[in-house]
Amino acid sequence: MIKKFLDLGLQPLANKYQKKPTKLSVSKGQLYNLNVSFNTKSKLVSISKRIPSEKMFNSKYPYRSSMSHTMRTSFKNLSKKIKKKFKPDLLLEIGSNDGALIKNFKKENVIGVEPCKNLAKITKKDGFLIYAQYWNFDLVKKIKKRFNSVDVIYSANTITHINDLNNVFKSINYLLSNEGILIIEDPSLLECLKKNSYDQFYNEHIYLFSALALKNLLSKFGFEIFDIENLSTHGGSLRYYIKRKTNKKQKISSRLNIQIKNEIKFGLHKFEAYKKFSVNVLKSKIKLLQILNKIKNDKKKILGYGATAKAVTVLNYCNINKDLIYNFTDTTPEKINKYMPGKNIKILRYNKNILKNYDYVFLGAWNFKKEIIKKEKKFVKKGLRFITHIPFPRILS
Repeated sequence: MIKKFLDLGLQPLANKYQKKPTKLSVSKGQLYNLNVSFNTKSKLVSISKRIPSEKMFNSKYPYRSSMSHTMRTSFKNLSKKIKKKFKPDLLLEIGSNDGALIKNFKKENVIGVEPCKNLAKITKKDGFLIYAQYWNFDLVKKIKKRFNSVDVIYSANTITHINDLNNVFKSINYLLSNEGILIIEDPSLLECLKKNSYDQFYNEHIYLFSALALKNLLSKFGFEIFDIENLSTHGGSLRYYIKRKTNKKQKISSRLNIQIKNEIKFGLHKFEAYKKFSVNVLKSKIKLLQILNKIKNDKKKILGYGATAKAVTVLNYCNINKDLIYNFTDTTPEKINKYMPGKNIKILRYNKNILKNYDYVFLGAWNFKKEIIKKEKKFVKKGLRFITHIPFPRILS
């Protein structure tokens, strides 16, 4: 049974930044109801409204992995680990973005799949083989005809963006070699509920995986998780190492059992945990608005730092307008001088002195908090204060 537990109200497409201030409407398909549900049988958590991939992932997609030092470092470290442990002759990445991972490999040893043509073009220019198409069985048949099989398939923050999971894993099953390894990296549902990070939910994040749910899903295709890593990226992610059940070379790690036990202890297999989460989300909204309104009444200015998709969810759920957060700043070229979807807050190009014009900074990119505060330490020393809503709204001391 599918049971709804969270209503985040009317939301715009999170990565559709506006060229000018625009009043969005439901009738034009610019806004949708963002509801989140729990499947009591499969244990999958997903959003109810599914937006067609073509509307989300196209030639104007603004997110670039390489813009983050944290993500570049994470991918570099992972590539070293893959080479050492699995020694693949051929690795394929589903959702290769601007090549932050595959650029750590020799060109002849990697294939990228990236449907956003503006991002695929970046990596193609460097001479890598990129299929600028959506991941599905039709594409995989084409790849298999050319390469026969792949030793490692990797995907970070992409598989949960695809509506038809059966097609996803059917395609992986068809292409992966008998002793091949599948590595999936996605935000952790357990960390989401622990941190009260409701902004993990937006139109692109169709699913949010737990190890419990992924274990059930993989079993249908003859796969099993054999190891798991907890990561700090994206506010708490899980990296799953997956093999065929027939592959006896890889032993089941104790880390998997620990993760499953922790998820059960927290109650991720029961609806009650999600109802409690929804109550905490509402409390977070109320508290955040109290903080922002007090700062406004004190005649102080707030800058949003990181014009992220997560921030779009927060702004629209909490109804935060430019009278509360004056501007956002970001380094991503595709976002500069555009406006936050739904709330029309202008995004300014980041420069090293931009913070001097503000009294407070709201962490839109809260998952990079340490990186940001370290970067801006000279302004912190001068009295600039940071605001976060994770795990609860507060002004950081």
